[in-house]
Amino acid sequence: MLRLVADRGYRFTAVTPLTHQRVKDKRGADPGQTLRDVFGWNTPFSARALPPALFSEMARAGLLQQVGSLWRSTLRIASIDDDLFLHSAYPTVGADAVFFGPDTYRFARFMKQALGQRVASMRRGTLVRVLDIGCGSGAGGIVVSRALAAAGMTSTLTMNDINPAALALTAANAEVAGVAVTLALGDALSAVEGNFDLIVCNPPYLDDEGQRSYRHGGANLGRALGLRIAAAALQRLAPGGQLLFYTGVAMVDGEDPFLAEMVPLLTAARCDWRYEEIDPDVFGEEIERPIYAHIDRVAAVGLVATCPFEQAN
Repeated sequence: MLRLVADRGYRFTAVTPLTHQRVKDKRGADPGQTLRDVFGWNTPFSARALPPALFSEMARAGLLQQVGSLWRSTLRIASIDDDLFLHSAYPTVGADAVFFGPDTYRFARFMKQALGQRVASMRRGTLVRVLDIGCGSGAGGIVVSRALAAAGMTSTLTMNDINPAALALTAANAEVAGVAVTLALGDALSAVEGNFDLIVCNPPYLDDEGQRSYRHGGANLGRALGLRIAAAALQRLAPGGQLLFYTGVAMVDGEDPFLAEMVPLLTAARCDWRYEEIDPDVFGEEIERPIYAHIDRVAAVGLVATCPFEQAN
């Protein structure tokens, strides 16, 4: 199905859930007519809106949900550059939902910029062992693989997630992208062996009432999971290896508690590192919830940490 959609030049930029709902409200109840309606806005559609071969393939794969006299796709498709990514239908309320949205684009841009600086000092043809922790749709790992290949590097790519549904979509997305992957089901670093030259991660970072795996970052306003993963990742970098870590932080009284917790870990690992606010205000609606009543804002941040060559962790 994804190949058939790709062959038709499909592109769609996934937006926030709030924007998605506002657009759907403006569009009303008219059936979907285009591929963007069906796979982007997730609008119910009649069978004749799709090419027969595509509709038949969706039926064969069990990706159709009947809505009265219409049909609805049980998966959506978003794009980054020339690659397409299957992800969960709107709204992403299921416990095993696979989310794709603005954070995915910020994560991709952050990694491209960091890798642009990194590969300048590497020899062409270098083999880079890559691990994407909590890979979701697989977008992060595929973006990294593309960037390394463009710089003349070769890579092995391991995709990890605790959610089997995420790994199933990652496998399909990677196959259509032509990127070879090894899938690792389980809890972050416990699911893989050995050290890596590059570890990338965009962990859940909100305190989610439903504790959905793609969204819930655990205790301390959603920081606990990310801190645990980052700490473990620093210990699994090969000499000279690098961690690219994108997350969100609930800022309290103008201070960044995640950075304060990370600095001792980075110092102990003897890493060179840099840290930046990528977006100062994301998920602003969370501030309305009682658990976030005392915070200033939620900021998207990026950490680049490089292990020294002389020290194997």
